[in-house]
Amino acid sequence: MLGQAHDHIVSELGESSRTDTIFVLTSIVFNLIVLAINSGVSLEAAREDAAATYDLILAVFIAMTVLLNIIAVGALVLGRRTRRVLLGGLVAMYRDNEVDKYYDPSLMSNYGVRYLLFAGVIAALAVTAIIVPLIVRFTDSA
Repeated sequence: MLGQAHDHIVSELGESSRTDTIFVLTSIVFNLIVLAINSGVSLEAAREDAAATYDLILAVFIAMTVLLNIIAVGALVLGRRTRRVLLGGLVAMYRDNEVDKYYDPSLMSNYGVRYLLFAGVIAALAVTAIIVPLIVRFTDSA
């Protein structure tokens, strides 16, 4: 039974990692695409004869960027918490079976730092995808 519990925890850790990867990649790709789209829309909106439609499109994409990135970072926070709980159970299992010396406790804090770095990359790209088009919109005199 112990082997099955161990396999289940390891399987859940793998699933959690795959889910985190999906959220990180999705947000990165989305932010880069939105940066390109919003930059083009901003150029059009900055024209003197431009319709308000461009500003509305820009506002919608900015709102979606904020929303998607909040969801992605929230998912990473949940993934971090899930990983901590699963690893805690795994370490307790190892300790009970006197094999905990093979698991370096510093890995727990390393995972936490990794999640912070992922969130930082997502946030930096989100800010870039919002700020750059706004700079183009309000400073370009095309």
